[in-house]
Amino acid sequence: MLIESFLRYIRYEKNLSTHTVLSYKGDLFQFKEFLENNYPESEIQTVSPDQVREWVAWLSESGVSSRSICRKVSSLRALYGYMVRQAIIGESPVKNIALPKVRKKIPIYLRQDSMNELLDDAQYGDGFEGIRNKLVVAMFCNTGMRRAELIGLKDTDVREDEIKVTGKRNKQRLIPYGEELSCMIAEYRKARGEQGIAGQGYFFVRKDGSPLYPQLVYRLVNRALSQVCTLDKKSPHVLRHTFASVMLNNGAGLNSVKELLGHHSLASTEVYTHITFEELKQNYNQAFPKRRS
Repeated sequence: MLIESFLRYIRYEKNLSTHTVLSYKGDLFQFKEFLENNYPESEIQTVSPDQVREWVAWLSESGVSSRSICRKVSSLRALYGYMVRQAIIGESPVKNIALPKVRKKIPIYLRQDSMNELLDDAQYGDGFEGIRNKLVVAMFCNTGMRRAELIGLKDTDVREDEIKVTGKRNKQRLIPYGEELSCMIAEYRKARGEQGIAGQGYFFVRKDGSPLYPQLVYRLVNRALSQVCTLDKKSPHVLRHTFASVMLNNGAGLNSVKELLGHHSLASTEVYTHITFEELKQNYNQAFPKRRS
């Protein structure tokens, strides 16, 4: 079947993650179900642009958000692009489909003073786990890496003054770090050694030597953030946004931040310029409050 063939292609040849492949699968089978219910005589390779437009309209009328509709159409576009390259069809029916406008959300982030509180005042507990948990938070704040990237760090990836990070699609990048983080890394390695933990080659481990898992990392970051802020969202990604905003507010160039974050395109990084502008406006309004007439 064409959809399964495409899913195998993006998983094993394009090396996309299991999570991403499952997302594609859900979108494509939803479209297939729409076809079966409304155009039972149609095959996936004989779809017309009007049928795609009707699906988009149906999604909108069903209350699906503009962002989700754009993602679903993107999944469909990828499928038909694959079919064109395989010479199964001559032209993609999604080629000229207009997408709903998506308003870009300004990422949630910590102000720099709150980030300092997070590292200086939040309580992480004693012993090996406390030292490790504080380093996890500091690593997010000082490198901007993703949760999956942090969990996947190998011991050999954390070098004297830089960290080798393996990001999406196995793309690797180097992130430098400073003296403060270096001291915390040394303290963690010492505590790990004193515990006699025989790891599996991973840098961050639990007491039994096994690597961290996503929910554990989320919980420890959420707990730390809850001590210093009242943000609606308290996740590792908030610290990634915070890292980007701190870098830009302190004069880093957009391209430098793009490389540090491992973004594929500059457009993904440009959203952080809205963060810095919002903070600039806030600081200005505090300095020059509006007078009542």
